[in-house]
Amino acid sequence: MSTPTLRTDRLTKKFGAFTAVNGVTLTVPPGSRHALIGPNGAGKTTLINLLTGVIASTSGSIHLNDDDITRMPADRRVHRGVVRTFQINTLFPRLTPHDATALAIAEREGVGRVFWRSFAGSTAIHDEADALLTQFGLGAHARTVTSQLAYGRQRLLEIVLALAARPSILLLDEPAAGIPEDESGEVFEAIAALPASMTVLFIEHDMDLVFRFARRISVLVAGAVIADGTPDEIASNADVRRAYLGSTAVGSTPVGNPAVGSTATGAAHV
Repeated sequence: MSTPTLRTDRLTKKFGAFTAVNGVTLTVPPGSRHALIGPNGAGKTTLINLLTGVIASTSGSIHLNDDDITRMPADRRVHRGVVRTFQINTLFPRLTPHDATALAIAEREGVGRVFWRSFAGSTAIHDEADALLTQFGLGAHARTVTSQLAYGRQRLLEIVLALAARPSILLLDEPAAGIPEDESGEVFEAIAALPASMTVLFIEHDMDLVFRFARRISVLVAGAVIADGTPDEIASNADVRRAYLGSTAVGSTPVGNPAVGSTATGAAHV
């Protein structure tokens, strides 16, 4: 399955008199590493919720290539390859990473409801779960109860569970949120290692991570996109500096994205 282009056109969400997302128009081509940044309450998570069908838009549209998915249910969007993680940990604490990953694979294959009845005999599913966990550095913890994992590994497991659905478009809501600084690099190293064909659209408040990883950045303020461009363009945008970045120091050695090395240096002076 080839990766489609994700597009929104004047996408808007109102909650009563409050406009959470205000006329957002975005184009996210295949293979993008696209960051959504902005202050708290800017509408970033609401936008992700709209893209994944968790909530319905008030107006505007969402397209995958030429297909309008604006009213498509969330589960059908997952089957179309649009998969997300959440800002807050949504794991099953009593399951092991292996069991949780195997169940996610079973759901993808349409056998989730009967999976537990034939759990021991589902060799292919178990093998795939182990391979996926090993690929992302969790193989040694596959049989550890999830609640006993370090928080950084729990966030990494959330990404593994999303990948078990074989997404073409992966949406990450603050993947490094709450992770100690010495563990966050492991998460973004994993993201940087994702297939180049996979689209990654992510929300993140850590500007160092954003400018190390993103190849395009959209800035939301009060529900509207005030700037959209390359990291260099965003770092030098006066409106963005006034509205959001301020004097925040960002930038260091890029992770899996050497093309933005000059951006990291320039962004440090924002």
